[in-house]
Amino acid sequence: MSEGDAAGRLVRPFTLTGGRTRPSRADFTLITSVTAVDPQPAGAPRPQPEHSRILRLCARPVVVAELATLLDLPVSVVAIMLCDLLEAGRITVHPPRTVTRKPDLDLLQKVRDGLGRL
Repeated sequence: MSEGDAAGRLVRPFTLTGGRTRPSRADFTLITSVTAVDPQPAGAPRPQPEHSRILRLCARPVVVAELATLLDLPVSVVAIMLCDLLEAGRITVHPPRTVTRKPDLDLLQKVRDGLGRL
């Protein structure tokens, strides 16, 4: 990688977020699922090319971590861009389901005993 390429990769995320370093909302974790709204809101301004790419990738539910990988961008940058899309009504967000079950103590005991025998 040349020095120019390295500089370009550092500048690009900054330009994608309009200089913002933090998302405007706390809706997005690594395992938050995101889906593009279909059909897209009428009368909304045309999305930027990067936002359009996210919308294409979100045609099916995708988690934030996978989206960042597909875009080859830091999660923090993707979260900022997702905030833009959420505020424009272009995506829906589905937080991870919380697990309320208590752990099976009998199963944990068996695992502990098995590990102890190793």
